Amino acid sequence: MSRSPRSRSTSEPRARLLDTATRIFYAEGIHSVGIDRLVAEAQVTRATLYRHFTGKDELVLAYLDQADQGIRSQVAAAVASTPVAADRVRAVGRSLADGIRSPGFRGCAFLNAVAEYPDPEHPIHRAVLAHRQWFLDTVTELLAAVGDTPADGDGRHLVMLRDGAMAAGCLFDPDLVSGTLLHGIEGILRERTAGSEQSDGK
Repeated sequence: MSRSPRSRSTSEPRARLLDTATRIFYAEGIHSVGIDRLVAEAQVTRATLYRHFTGKDELVLAYLDQADQGIRSQVAAAVASTPVAADRVRAVGRSLADGIRSPGFRGCAFLNAVAEYPDPEHPIHRAVLAHRQWFLDTVTELLAAVGDTPADGDGRHLVMLRDGAMAAGCLFDPDLVSGTLLHGIEGILRERTAGSEQSDGK
């Protein structure tokens, strides 16, 4: 069903604002970008911004929500690419490595954002924690399907590997960082497989 001209006219400025915010927030940080620049580059008025968002914080939350949905889709596609449990973990790792090697990579949008919003009660800080909890739960569940030992520690280990790679990926050679990340994930998988084999041999 096609949208009416009225719905298009109200949604297109919002999309321009969000696209502009996403580009600038990720490339330059959040606090350094003011409302005046956002509306100028999105080619909208301040009134238009406040018609779609209550303020800058809500625009930041929309930016992070869009990033969250993109990562969830990326992980879902990686998981769906193979029925083999260990290969699903590898596929998620490769998707992370592809992101690190992509043009314009500037680290993790969520880690970057939480560094600017350290108050744990702030809605933006809470949005970051919610995303990270989802990612931790997801990789822990994937790892639990490899071997038969508890996967909580290995899930945390993988998230820490990912965090380190995201931080290093915009500072050093992204190919080297990606290779190190994938090597670390292979180490986790080997340990889980070895643990399962030792249990079977008892």
